[in-house]
Amino acid sequence: MAILRKIKDKIKKAIEIKKQVKSRKKTAAKDLNKQEGMQKFKKEILGTQETAIERSKYFTPPAPRRTPRKVQELSARYGDDRIVLLVRDSWWLHTYWELTPQTMDSFKNKLGDSFHSAKPVLRVYDVTSVIFNGSNANRFFDIEINYDANNWYVDTQGPGRSWCVDLGLKLANGQFITILRSNTVQTPLDGPSWITDEEWMIPEDMFARLYGMGFGFGRSSPIGKIWVERFKQAVSSASGGIASMASPVKKPVPARKFWMVVNTELIVYGATEPDAKVTVQGAPIKLRPDGTFSLRFALPDGKQVIPCQGTSSDDVETITITPIVNKETKSHSVNRELAK
Repeated sequence: MAILRKIKDKIKKAIEIKKQVKSRKKTAAKDLNKQEGMQKFKKEILGTQETAIERSKYFTPPAPRRTPRKVQELSARYGDDRIVLLVRDSWWLHTYWELTPQTMDSFKNKLGDSFHSAKPVLRVYDVTSVIFNGSNANRFFDIEINYDANNWYVDTQGPGRSWCVDLGLKLANGQFITILRSNTVQTPLDGPSWITDEEWMIPEDMFARLYGMGFGFGRSSPIGKIWVERFKQAVSSASGGIASMASPVKKPVPARKFWMVVNTELIVYGATEPDAKVTVQGAPIKLRPDGTFSLRFALPDGKQVIPCQGTSSDDVETITITPIVNKETKSHSVNRELAK
C-alpha cells in the first residue's frame, strides 16, 4: 500500500508539472502574440503618420468659409426737404438736394397750369460781404436743370467769393419761385491774398528815414507833408543840378519843374497756428484769428534780410524762415536841349 501511494504521488506531481509547463507555454505564446501585435500596430501607426506627412507637403488647406456680411445700402432719400452747398475748389461748387413728393404736389396745386410750363432752375447768388436776405446779392445767374437731377456742379468763374444757391421754379413769365435755399460757402483764392495789414511793420518815422536813405536824404528825413515837400524839392534840386552841368560853350538851360520818382515796397505774408508766437526781424507781430499775417516793408537799395520766426504755444518747436531780398535801382536822365 505504501508503494502504491508513492506511485500515485509521483503521477500527481508529473501531471501538475505538465500542467504548469502547458500553462507557461500558453502564457509565453500570449505574450509573444501581444508583442507581435504591438509591433504590427506601431508599424501601421508610423506608416500612417509618414503617409500623412508626405501628403501634407503637397496639400493646400481649403480657405476658411466666411459668413457673408449683410451690407446695408445707404438710402437715396431720407424724406427731408433740404439742399446743401459744398466747395470743390476755387472755381467750382457742388450742390445736392432732396425734394419730397409732398412738397412737389404742394407747388403743383398752388401753381396750377403754370407748373407744367415752369422750368426747374438753380439760382446762384454772389453774396460776398453781404448778409444775404434773398434780394441783396451782388449778382446772380441761373442754371436750368431737369426734374430728375438731385445734384449739380456749378462753375462760379470767380474765386475768393461767397455763394448761396436757391432751388426753384422759373415760370413762363420770368418769375422765379424759391423752393429751397442752401447754406452759404466761400471759395478760396486761386493765388496769394491781396489783403495786407493796415499797420506798418516798422514805426512811421523809421519808415520815412528808410525812404530818405533810399534817395540819399540822410537819416534825418522828416515825415508827413513836410517830408513830401522836401522830397519834391530834393528831386527838383537834383534836376537843376543836372542842368547846371551843361557845357560852358552852350547856353545853360534854366532849371525845369519836371521830375519823376520810382520806388518799391516789399510785402511779407505767411501763416501758422493761430496760437503761435511769431517775430519778424526780432519784433513780435499779431496774428489774425486764422493764423495768417502780412507786413509791408520799405525796400531801399541794397540787401534786406528779414528773419521770420514762429514758436509753438508750448515753446517746444521753433521754425525760422528768412527771406533775403536784393534791390538795385538804376536811373538815367537825358536833356535834349543840352544834347543839341
